[in-house]
Amino acid sequence: MSAESIGSRGFTYWRLRFQAWRGNRPFWGGLFTMIGGLPIAYLPYADMRLGNMTIAMATTAGAGSLIIGVLLVTLGLTMWFQSVVRVFAGIAAIVLALVSIPVANLGGFGLGLICALIGGGLSAAWAPGAPVDAAGRDADTAPEPAAEPAPVAEVTMIKPLALPEQREGQEQAPNEHATETTIDANGGRNSAG
Repeated sequence: MSAESIGSRGFTYWRLRFQAWRGNRPFWGGLFTMIGGLPIAYLPYADMRLGNMTIAMATTAGAGSLIIGVLLVTLGLTMWFQSVVRVFAGIAAIVLALVSIPVANLGGFGLGLICALIGGGLSAAWAPGAPVDAAGRDADTAPEPAAEPAPVAEVTMIKPLALPEQREGQEQAPNEHATETTIDANGGRNSAG
């Protein structure tokens, strides 16, 4: 065991570790998808009390909206912890958000619908970034160390390329083509048989 215990690590260590974890997955897509699943699942079962009066959203959408909400939260967690299937999870979140419009009280009154659509789109569009070297540059695009510059030599003019000329014996009239095609046969008329 090292001399430094786990308990003595400061806030900066955990913040940097979280940033590294967050950068390797569609974090915001998963977060928006999970946030979108909560109102879709909760609102059909919620009731509001005004004094002695209770207003309940008791509809037939209860079971369907609970299933859609739980699936959206599960897809959000999948985006976080299995980022390999991020495109599938994103498209599935978009489809479930659209299905929640007729099934789950207009998609959780639009709150869950919008959040789930944004989360699914972010997840489907996310791609891992290029690795970064110690200097903070992309490892793939890091410039190579500069070699010594080539000595300046005399500048010589490059001769222009010669254009190919007409071969002898292949002289053409201005309106004739070198080969005759079916379009040009019979004066431009096509025959169907």
